[in-house]
Formats: sequence, C-alpha cells, structure tokens
Amino acid sequence: MKDCYIAKHPMAASRELDGEMIIMSAVNSTLFTLNDVASLIWKSADGATSLKEIVESRVCAEFDVDPSLAFSDAETLVSDLVKHGLLVVAEHPLHEPSPAERNS
Repeated sequence: MKDCYIAKHPMAASRELDGEMIIMSAVNSTLFTLNDVASLIWKSADGATSLKEIVESRVCAEFDVDPSLAFSDAETLVSDLVKHGLLVVAEHPLHEPSPAERNS
C-alpha cells in the first residue's frame, strides 16, 4: 500500500471507554478493541491527513518506534480495518481539513 488518506466509514461507530477505543461496524455489529497505537491512528483518520503524516507526526512523536516499521504496521492495520468496512481509503484527501483538524 502506498501513502493514502484514511477516514472513518460513516457506518462505523466508536467510543473510548476507560482509555480503551472500541469500534463497531454498523453493518454487522462486529466489535473491535484497538491498542494505543491503533487508537491514535483511528482518532487521526480525518480524511485530510495522509497516513504517512499521521505516522510521522503523531505515532512516532508519541511512541518510540522506527518510522518505517510504524508505517508498515499502520498499513497492515488500515488494510484490516478497510476489510471490515471501518475505514475508507483514498489516494487524495477526501476533504479539506477543518481548522480544528489542522490544530490537532
């Protein structure tokens, strides 16, 4: 997978409970629990920020991880979440970032 833009699927729901991110597919009510890194990627999936930028500026900034390994792991996560209908992937931004997204 080359660099891409990710956004939460409109039929996916998420909630953070006691510091743990839980996401659900509204299509089949399947629940998923995300670890800290996956939660950060999920929260950053705004459709306007590239996966590479999410990994470099957010994941690597918060966790002590090699950028190439982090990007490879992020690609695997994104691929899995796309297969379950939880994320949407595009080659170009899905929309312009809002002021809040630019400052997050």
